[in-house]
Amino acid sequence: MKLKKLISICLLSTAIGTVLQAQTQKQIDYFELRDVRLLPSPFKHAEELDLNYLLELDADRLLTPFLREANLPSPTESYGNWENTGLDGHIGGHYVSALSHMYASTGDSRIKERLDHMLRNLKRCQDANGDGYIGGVPEGKELWEEVKRGKIKAGGFSLNERWVPLYNIHKTYAGLRDAYLLTSDEMAKEMLVKMTDWAIALVEGLSEEQIQDMLRSEHGGLNETFADVAAITQNPKYLVLAKQFSQKAVLNPLLAHEDYLTGKHANTQIPKVLGFKRIADLFEDDQWADAARYFWENVIERRSVSIGGNSVSEHFNPVDDFSKMIQSIEGPETCNTYNMLRLTRMLYQTDPKSKYLDYYERALYNHILSTQNPETGGLVYFTQMRPGHYRVYSQPHTSMWCCVGSGIENHAKYGEMIYAHSGDDLFVNLFIPSTLNWQEKNVKLVQENNFPTENKIQFTVHPKSATSFALRIRKPGWLAGEPVVQLNGKPYDAIPSEEGWITIERQWEKSDRVSVELPMHIHTEQLPDRSNYYSILYGPLVLAATTSTEDLAGLFADDSRMGHVARGRQIPLRDMPILTTRPDNIPNLVKRVDNGLLRFKLSGLRLGKEQLSMELEPFYKTHEARYIIYWPQATEEELAALQEKTEREERESLRLAGITIDRVVSGEQQPESDHFIKEENTQAGSIEDVRWREAKGWFSYAVKTDPKENVQLFIRYLDEENRKTNVLINDKEIGKLPQDNLGSGEVKTAVIAIPPNSNKAATFQVKIAADTPSTSHKILEIRIIKAD
Repeated sequence: MKLKKLISICLLSTAIGTVLQAQTQKQIDYFELRDVRLLPSPFKHAEELDLNYLLELDADRLLTPFLREANLPSPTESYGNWENTGLDGHIGGHYVSALSHMYASTGDSRIKERLDHMLRNLKRCQDANGDGYIGGVPEGKELWEEVKRGKIKAGGFSLNERWVPLYNIHKTYAGLRDAYLLTSDEMAKEMLVKMTDWAIALVEGLSEEQIQDMLRSEHGGLNETFADVAAITQNPKYLVLAKQFSQKAVLNPLLAHEDYLTGKHANTQIPKVLGFKRIADLFEDDQWADAARYFWENVIERRSVSIGGNSVSEHFNPVDDFSKMIQSIEGPETCNTYNMLRLTRMLYQTDPKSKYLDYYERALYNHILSTQNPETGGLVYFTQMRPGHYRVYSQPHTSMWCCVGSGIENHAKYGEMIYAHSGDDLFVNLFIPSTLNWQEKNVKLVQENNFPTENKIQFTVHPKSATSFALRIRKPGWLAGEPVVQLNGKPYDAIPSEEGWITIERQWEKSDRVSVELPMHIHTEQLPDRSNYYSILYGPLVLAATTSTEDLAGLFADDSRMGHVARGRQIPLRDMPILTTRPDNIPNLVKRVDNGLLRFKLSGLRLGKEQLSMELEPFYKTHEARYIIYWPQATEEELAALQEKTEREERESLRLAGITIDRVVSGEQQPESDHFIKEENTQAGSIEDVRWREAKGWFSYAVKTDPKENVQLFIRYLDEENRKTNVLINDKEIGKLPQDNLGSGEVKTAVIAIPPNSNKAATFQVKIAADTPSTSHKILEIRIIKAD
């Protein structure tokens, strides 16, 4: 059905108009960011570092891709890294969002001037383009004309051979939306609506099948932003567009409560679900809302680790096997948690259950806060769970990753979830020192604490005149006992609450004080697959141990495409200490040694035959070091068998890692993009959590090598019947993969010598080509290795 017909139907429907007026059936309201100000705390420090990071970035360099595509002159060159290799402009969109959040959070005039500069120049680009479009996508005009004509060649991470252009422009949409909603900028609203009209024109001649085909390419949360435009304008045509941009291949399994996530690229899916939830709230669609809730429960309760993050190498691992989480140097991705927190905030507003706040707090302290270097403000992409590994930090002018984009937003909006209200109820969701201006009640609330170092929270209420309301203070799921409450220095019996709140309902006078002590204790959390790895927590805090500060190669990222990965030496897991005790005894091995700094001593560790202890501290304080978050556990009787198993399983992977110069995982977005994939007539997929790419034509990667070394090509592939594959270096054939007319279906490897004359430069092209008319093997990974 064409878009115009759908619009006509919707415009004739009074029901949809009523739904738009009703908005979401929310149970609580959040305060505007401008009504909350942070007080000194780790979060305030993070906000200040982020503000400086935003000012350090060069706005004109971020604008250059937009100006270039609008045929306007730019005063400077574009940034490098992802910003000039195909994803040009995506950080610019994030930057507008981050500036909007930061200005709302701080009122800093320098941030407002930077935001105004960005918006003025984006408006120039929109005016020059003449059709409402704003974007930095390379050759974007040609691309969108192809799509408009129905020429669609979509892969998971490409559209008509461009790197995720729909995902890219989603950042621009979101930036304009945030600039309007957070700063009331009418020009941003006008630009947002015009650009959304451009999207309607883009797809109005396409069939539903063509649009769904296009959505196979990563497209961020375009459905969410289009739904937001419907709410902003009260025009149902934009809600139609939002539903058109909702991918059925993702939605339908969620509606049926089918777990389809294993092996899927995690952050490709999460923004789509944000859109499902936003549309559900506008349409009052219980089924779509239930699909979003099911997704949240699946990811948080079955696929997330103790810090609140998820994914290995950006993909969801099997729920019953977290071994890759422990072994990989590409742990949970910051973008995933950024979006899971946004989804949590949506779900809590319409279903205010304590589990949402418990997760939000856990992820905020242990993942989001930990992803910023507390000295430089640098941001983290992957947070490794591998014991003994480390993280890499961005630098403002070299690193243009997606997690920099979401990262500059993360630390600009800590005030958005601390408080909420409903009628005469004021909810305290998070224990972050801050002031609240409750304008409707003419009440100022001050929250002071040294939480979580100290477990006492104090609130001071300053009403303009005596005012009645209920102060509801969250009872966290990690409590070790009943809270102790005092009102104006005297014990107070709070109203019991089944919903998880400490409730004090009264007429408040100026300077009334409430203090709450929240008992905290040491507890553990096992990996979700129930394997013998345990994380140690104190209250909501994940504790970590530093193992060393040596060999931190690439600690501060350069501008290389894979600079976000910590590629230093992997310490063998056999060289990591093991907790030698029963699981239920682990908390007894932890003793607090410094009340002022939240330091603990962990005993009961065994490394080889040596017994030792280590110091623990909150993970968000652990930086520029190798660390342990998850500890292997075994009893004395199990110890020898565990050590032998660990060494046996890792022996070959460590040997291979030690001789690898470069590696591409085929069918996996970031490695393929970072190696400048080119392809013709190929397809990618996954079997469980193993990715692959095969060709009826060919595909190629630009890989690094070392001209000083004798190098070989290592290929891992699936052995299937009637597959014929040619292997080429710089378009010259150097070998073929073994052909088996029966095909075992097993994973096999091939090592092919690379001629010395092909290894004279720092890079060369590896091409996998089908020996027509056959199809190539399914290629799992390609490595350039030193001759063993």
